[in-house]
Amino acid sequence: MPLDVKRIPPRIGYYLAGFADGEGSFNVSFRRRHDYKMPWKISLCFNVSQRDRVILALFKRYLKCGTLRQRKDGVWYYEVNNFNAIRDNVIPFFERFRFLSAGKKRDFAKFKKIAKIIEEGRHTTEEGIREILRIRREMNDGGAGRRKYSDEEILSVFSRGESSETIRRAPEEQQNAAGSEG
Repeated sequence: MPLDVKRIPPRIGYYLAGFADGEGSFNVSFRRRHDYKMPWKISLCFNVSQRDRVILALFKRYLKCGTLRQRKDGVWYYEVNNFNAIRDNVIPFFERFRFLSAGKKRDFAKFKKIAKIIEEGRHTTEEGIREILRIRREMNDGGAGRRKYSDEEILSVFSRGESSETIRRAPEEQQNAAGSEG
């Protein structure tokens, strides 16, 4: 259900936006998938972490989506990683209650660009993945050292010329098929 941002009291909306400006993060992750036509699942995520659960519960209450949980170190973590909730709730919220810092404004604008690519279905093409990687490189100060897969690893499936059928097979099936071809 899309968020009606007009129903959020401005003092709450601006407070949460200010809090997210300092403590929030917009992320784009790639997860290896062997059951997808494309070998990568691309996920968008908005998150905020804090020792005080009360403020994060306000995000959940007013954005009407996301999960709230506590890590082992005692820090609370609020995140939204459902694409529809990102598109219908998170993006409209931060379009209405804008950031003040240049860095967060930049990251949010790039996050929205990637959401649009996904919504248009272009994330399932090599060109779309290349565009997402280019945009992501300019977010969160490059995210260097914090990514599980490098851009080269993500793009390597295209340079190997794998068909989508080869990509969908489990690794052991690929080994068996390779062994029977020789």
